Amino acid sequence: MSAVVSPGNLTPMASRPSAAKKQPAKKAAAPAKAPAKKAAAKKVPAKKAPARKAVARKAAPPRPAPSPTGGVYRVVRALWLGLAHAVGAVFRGIGQGARNLDPAHRKDGVALLLLGIALIVAAGTWADLRGPVGDLVEILVTGAFGRLDLLVPILLAVVAVRFIRHPEKPEANGRIVIGLSALVVGVLGQVHVACGSPARSAGMQGIRDAGGLIGWAAATPLTYAMTEVLAVPLLVLLTIFGLLVVTATPVNAIPQRLRRLGVVLGVLHDHEADRFAAEEEAYEEQWREAAPARPRRRSGAPRAYDPEGAEAAALAQRRGRPRRSAVPQPDPQRHPDAVDVAAAAAAALDGAVLHGMPPSPLVADLTQGVSAGEREDTTPVPAPAPVPAPAPVPAARPKQQKPEPAAVPDLTKPVPDLTKKAPEAPRDLPARAEQLQLSGDITYALPSLDLLRRGGPGKARSAANDAVVASLTQVFTEFKVDAAVTGFTRGPTVTRYEVELGPAVKVERITALTKNIAYAVASPDVRIISPIPGKSAVGIEIPNTDREMVNLGDVLRLAESAEDDDPMLVAFGKDVEGGYVMHSLAKMPHMLVAGATGSGKSSCINCLITSVMMRATPEDVRMILVDPKRVELTAYEGIPHLITPIITNPKRAAEALQWVVREMDLRYDDLAAYGYRHIDDFNRAVREGKVEPPPGSERELQPYPYLLVIVDELADLMMVAPRDVEDAIVRITQLARAAGIHLVLATQRPSVDVVTGLIKANVPSRLAFATSSLADSRVILDQPGAEKLIGKGDGLFLPMGANKPTRMQGAFVTEEEVAAVVRHCKEQMAPVFRDDVTVGSKQKKEIDEDIGDDLDLLCQAAELVVSTQFGSTSMLQRKLRVGFAKAGRLMDLMESRNIVGPSEGSKARDVLVKPDELDGVLAMIRGETEG
Repeated sequence: MSAVVSPGNLTPMASRPSAAKKQPAKKAAAPAKAPAKKAAAKKVPAKKAPARKAVARKAAPPRPAPSPTGGVYRVVRALWLGLAHAVGAVFRGIGQGARNLDPAHRKDGVALLLLGIALIVAAGTWADLRGPVGDLVEILVTGAFGRLDLLVPILLAVVAVRFIRHPEKPEANGRIVIGLSALVVGVLGQVHVACGSPARSAGMQGIRDAGGLIGWAAATPLTYAMTEVLAVPLLVLLTIFGLLVVTATPVNAIPQRLRRLGVVLGVLHDHEADRFAAEEEAYEEQWREAAPARPRRRSGAPRAYDPEGAEAAALAQRRGRPRRSAVPQPDPQRHPDAVDVAAAAAAALDGAVLHGMPPSPLVADLTQGVSAGEREDTTPVPAPAPVPAPAPVPAARPKQQKPEPAAVPDLTKPVPDLTKKAPEAPRDLPARAEQLQLSGDITYALPSLDLLRRGGPGKARSAANDAVVASLTQVFTEFKVDAAVTGFTRGPTVTRYEVELGPAVKVERITALTKNIAYAVASPDVRIISPIPGKSAVGIEIPNTDREMVNLGDVLRLAESAEDDDPMLVAFGKDVEGGYVMHSLAKMPHMLVAGATGSGKSSCINCLITSVMMRATPEDVRMILVDPKRVELTAYEGIPHLITPIITNPKRAAEALQWVVREMDLRYDDLAAYGYRHIDDFNRAVREGKVEPPPGSERELQPYPYLLVIVDELADLMMVAPRDVEDAIVRITQLARAAGIHLVLATQRPSVDVVTGLIKANVPSRLAFATSSLADSRVILDQPGAEKLIGKGDGLFLPMGANKPTRMQGAFVTEEEVAAVVRHCKEQMAPVFRDDVTVGSKQKKEIDEDIGDDLDLLCQAAELVVSTQFGSTSMLQRKLRVGFAKAGRLMDLMESRNIVGPSEGSKARDVLVKPDELDGVLAMIRGETEG
């Protein structure tokens, strides 16, 4: 079979057997088919099957015998790696200390191998080693590098020592390889030209005495095309380029680096280097003054309102302020110099070479920062009036100057320790009003991603995948299905194999082979997708025998995650195609998470909460956590994002949901009063000063934070107060999206009495983990599939608007990581709780169960009886238009509450309550008082 590369992820795939290979089977069956046609045409298929099956069995390759040297190889490899780890630990302890021990073991073997090769090459070139090894060194090293073969051992030793001393910094390896390659080619080309440019007719010895084969290959085409007059300058430029790339030095920073080198070597003193730098700055200042003036980008004086500038500021700030980060931030008042930009460019080049990805936009941001800084400095600033000391900014002026940071480039993005600047102190949070009730000077820094572990790189292919491809091909051959496996995409938990069908082959023939495929691959959890969305192929998802762990830190370290400042962006896991799954809860806008015990539901909730804590400050997102189990969410007790302590009582949880409904109504009142349709628009207007309270009002308008409500076990709430909980959830899910309130419901019992039709209709996003039955899968996803999942984080994710669910492996965060993030958040700010979230549970009691659904009728009957002071059942029948049984039941309910007296036969009952006590009676019936 030929190898075909999938356009999806460049995974090698087995192609369909060609038609030429099927011809022998047909010809072999022809002699047996001829007599059958003469006798009876119906017997032809019966005779054709054994022939094809026999050919398929003959085509199976023989199983190779085990190698007798396998054990010896493993012993030698173990000894070599053990020695490598020991020597590497010694070097590392001398160079970096014990803190760099962990990521080093993978490179010790390579480093020792390079040291061994350097020793052999040194013996062959310096000591003129004789024997087969010496001859090989002379042929390879001397033949390739010519006269500079003496420097090859030194280069190898330097690279090996770097591997040992800096095993945790592989990003610069690609840059160094490119720079050294350009440097070696340029130098050897010049040596070849300097030695007279010997041609191949001079023999191999003549080429060795010059620049070797590398120098000959670099210099000969140039000298032939443009003579030595132009070839030598080009080779010199190539050499300089290689040297600059290795040292990460841009051209405009060469004088600065030379001055630093002079100070280190003692040629220049510090004051001389400072004098040169001052002269250079004076020359640049003179050039700036001669240049035409450019429009001012920043000014200390008040300026007129600029609509375009305000819009740009709003886009740059998003929600009125730049994102805070625990990573040290560069000072926006200080422009990065060229050396810092060069270091960032080198780091971006390292990532591009190492990972095969385009460079980070960090380089463009930094270079734009340098140019913007120069633009600011070019405009002469008018000298202000002399003042004894800089006066503080008045409190009324920040509203006009608030969009000012948008005029300068955004240099607040986290930079991986390249700018060499002192870390900036965390900014103060703006004071909050009634929504957050924060006061005083509060500083808050987001947790660093270093608190979350990194995972290893995922596999693209393994021997198990090749075995499954062979098994699937054999199944199709045995059952005479014209289909072939054209590729596969490997995920952390399952691999999806793509199967293309031949002409006139129904998809049902593949789906009918589900049990046979499961038998062939020895796995009961086989799921068939027909077809794969966006492809003309059938997908067969088969679990991997070697599963991979998906760490939360890997998902949050994505470039897309770092660039998106949405505080509600959370990490879910990794899909079957190897891509990370991240979605914004603000766009979902509500979510249902369900699965059996041990399927990964709790881990998903932990990842969701941790993602919010890693990306959002308490002024961005506030949370209400409902934990009826009392043990699932206790780790988050005391975090500043909570608006109330973690709720464990189901009755208090119902009251909290009612408070969320009231909060939603209050937010909608503000949106309607000021003419905005979404809470983000209202918050933006508040920060820009476009919204003001009515005259005479003492209220201070402040932006509303997102409110995230997470219910860990919905079944317990539905058992205690099903009507109140369902009504509150339905109202929240129907209306709360525009108010910035989002709901996450989790349950391990996805039955119809827990996840009712009203709840499902208003929760569009679903995440189903492994379920115990097909019925549960249909309750969650409205389709089968979840019953075939294998558990431990394997799930089907159906976001809002998607037609088919996506299979994914949920992310995992350890308890230690959660504890570290929670500890960091607690150190930044103490929680500020609202007292009215569950206060209703103390003032209101539950409606009596004997009233049931007759609350409104009972209130009407009590009002009628008390106001008329006539307790008659027949009157209730006429006035309320109910039957005798219902009227008698209402009278009994009023008797049990001491509203009317006992029955006295055909006479009307005595009314025990006066008309002026009617309000108290109605409140008692509704359960609004303790009386």
